[in-house]
Amino acid sequence: MADLFNKQADKYAESRPSYPAELFHFIASKTPQHDLVWDVGTGTGQAAVHLAEMYKNVVGTDVSQQQLSHATQLPNIRYLHTPPTLSLSDIHADVAPPDSVDLVTVAQSLHWFHLPSFYQQVRSVLRKPDGVLAVWCYVEPVVDPDVDAVFWRLYNWSQPYWAPQRKHVDDRYRSLEFPFEPVQGEASIGPFEFLTEKKMDLNAFLTYIKSWSAYQTAKAKAVEMLPDETVADFKKAWGSDGEEVKTVKFPVFLRMGKVGA
Repeated sequence: MADLFNKQADKYAESRPSYPAELFHFIASKTPQHDLVWDVGTGTGQAAVHLAEMYKNVVGTDVSQQQLSHATQLPNIRYLHTPPTLSLSDIHADVAPPDSVDLVTVAQSLHWFHLPSFYQQVRSVLRKPDGVLAVWCYVEPVVDPDVDAVFWRLYNWSQPYWAPQRKHVDDRYRSLEFPFEPVQGEASIGPFEFLTEKKMDLNAFLTYIKSWSAYQTAKAKAVEMLPDETVADFKKAWGSDGEEVKTVKFPVFLRMGKVGA
C-alpha cells in the first residue's frame, strides 16, 4: 500500500482538503498538557502543521518517503520516515519515550494499520492517565446535486478497486475497534462530526479523484477510471466548461479516547 501512496504523493498534496481549525481546537481542549504530539501516517503534514500551532513539539511519521518529501517544514515539527513495522524499542528510541506523549493523532489512515500492534504502541507512549488518541477520516465530498450524481455513479462503480479497509471510512470509523475511554467532559468516544471545505474547479476535483488509492489500483490493471465519457459527464454537470470554482464540502468524523491508568 505504501507504493500506492508513493505514486500519488504529488496529487495527494495538491488536491486533498485541509482539516478545519475547529477539529484541532476540540482535540487540544481534551489534553491537559501541550508538550508533545505524535502524528502517525502524517503524509504531507496536513495535520502536523495545525498541531504545531497548539503543541510545543510534533513528531510526524510515515512509511512513504515520497509523501514526506511534500511535507510542510516548521521548526517544531520533526518528520521521520519509518518502516511499516516498528518494535516498541524502535518507537521509544526514534519517536518518543514511554509515558511522554500528550496526544497521538491519525488523520485518514487508521484503517490501514494493524490495530493490535498500533494500540500497544499508543498505550506505551501516551502519558497516563490522560494521554489522548484522536483519529479521524473524511468521507465522500458534496458539491451540488448534478455533480454529486455523477460522482456517486463513479464511486459505486469503483468499489472493486478499493481495499477492504475502505469500508471503515464509509462507516465513519464506527466499526473500527477502539478500546479507549471517553475523554473528560465527553460521554462517548464519537464519532464527532466536523466539516471541511476546499475551493475547486473541475480540474482540481478530477485530480482529487486521481489521488484515490482505488484510482492507482485500477490504473495498475490498465483500467482508466476517468475515461473521456466520464470526464464529459462531469464537465456537463459542473457547468461553465469546468472552470467555475465551487465549494467542495468534506464531512469529517472524529473518534477520540484517553489511554487511562
